[in-house]
Amino acid sequence: MATTPRDRFDDLPDDIVRVGAHRGPKRRGRGWIGFAWAALATGVLVVGGLYALTQVNPDISFSLPDFGGGADEPGTEQTTAPPVEPITDPALADPAYEYTFSILNGSPIEDAQDAAEGQLQNAGWAAEDISGANAAQRDLESTQIYYNGAQYEAVALGIAQLLGADPALVRNSDFYSGGAITIVLGADYAPPAS
Repeated sequence: MATTPRDRFDDLPDDIVRVGAHRGPKRRGRGWIGFAWAALATGVLVVGGLYALTQVNPDISFSLPDFGGGADEPGTEQTTAPPVEPITDPALADPAYEYTFSILNGSPIEDAQDAAEGQLQNAGWAAEDISGANAAQRDLESTQIYYNGAQYEAVALGIAQLLGADPALVRNSDFYSGGAITIVLGADYAPPAS
């Protein structure tokens, strides 16, 4: 069998630091650089995704927390939105919006949702726009009212007033999609005497 003659590249001294571009020992700390780039890319994608969400759905908004600044700093003023007046009379509600109500009985009282439906109907709300059912959880302490969009806030506050619910428990939320306004009755709900 034929052999190639030996040359100077066949015998390398042991003290050479470089053993080839791909066979050299890895430098310490190189893994953190890759991790930092991956973390940066993840942060950019998350921030970009959240920004895209706010552009697609204007009801979603994100704000930075206040870390003690505000009215105490010179040149700043804190303003509050004017309070919304509750609407209890359907004739005063904006006819441009569809008012539908979902009543969930989260109280231990049987058929409390039927009593609340009757209260809304007696106030003038259309029976076909009101639906009631038992909630999955029947041990809620307080009646809570959720409205899906700022345009329903005044009516939701009026419903809280009509049912004797705490107005502090009226919230804007898209968690419930059954109606524009969802009423979750709690143990504090007192049905009217028949």
